[in-house]
Amino acid sequence: MGRNRLLRVALVALLVAAGAVAADAQRRGRGRFFEPIRSPGPNTFDGAFNFCRIMFSAGYDGDGGNWSVDYPRADVNLSIRYSELTKAKISADETGEPNHVVISLTDPALFECPFVMMTEVGSAYISPQEAAKLREYLVKGGFLWADDFWGSYAWDHWVSEFNKVLPSSEFKIFELPKDHPLFRQQFMIDKVPQIASINFWAGTGSTSERGADSAVPHAMGIADKHGRLMVLMTHNTDLGDSWEREADDPTYFYNFSVPGYAFGVNVLLYAMSH
Repeated sequence: MGRNRLLRVALVALLVAAGAVAADAQRRGRGRFFEPIRSPGPNTFDGAFNFCRIMFSAGYDGDGGNWSVDYPRADVNLSIRYSELTKAKISADETGEPNHVVISLTDPALFECPFVMMTEVGSAYISPQEAAKLREYLVKGGFLWADDFWGSYAWDHWVSEFNKVLPSSEFKIFELPKDHPLFRQQFMIDKVPQIASINFWAGTGSTSERGADSAVPHAMGIADKHGRLMVLMTHNTDLGDSWEREADDPTYFYNFSVPGYAFGVNVLLYAMSH
């Protein structure tokens, strides 16, 4: 049995064994539109891993939802699986729930987070003040993962906004080559998985949410002057839904959550070690 096959079997076995934990958490009935925003507290950052989600404004000329898509289940589930599938220690509150937080780009807590994530960035608006803080964060060693935006219109909108942060004249966007270390951190990943939202997939049987315009998923990046990847952009795919909806449908789990977690764990390991 090859290494990829062994890793896949191990991942499936562990996730199935631990699936009841996620299922129980998801049965609490907390929907994302009613979920309180978890802001950092005095004991949030204790030296262990925190999932930090960026809250941002949505513009009127983009293509996407808002910062809260997949919140909070994606944040919680990926944190739990990261601790189960690696030796990483995650920060937890007194109830045992992972200490995931939501912050703005101008919050000083940004600099407590070595990893931050933005979702549905195809409609994001970044103010000059936010751009300055995000640039400072990234060049000081931070890592941003932007996920879940589809098609050329959303891509162009995001690139235009992000040009305020890291101008393309100075920081080039490139497609990660297949031999990039991110794809080899723990799981051997040979392609970027295209993951649709569970509702789109269930209704259409397709994984391309913008048809021919989003048929090919990409992992795009921006590196600092030393070659460290500091921005990852997963375009034409929705990794967050593979974590959020892991317990909602067995077929969705096996087809999308398994590769989604493998990819997510690799990203976290890279971000936390580079």
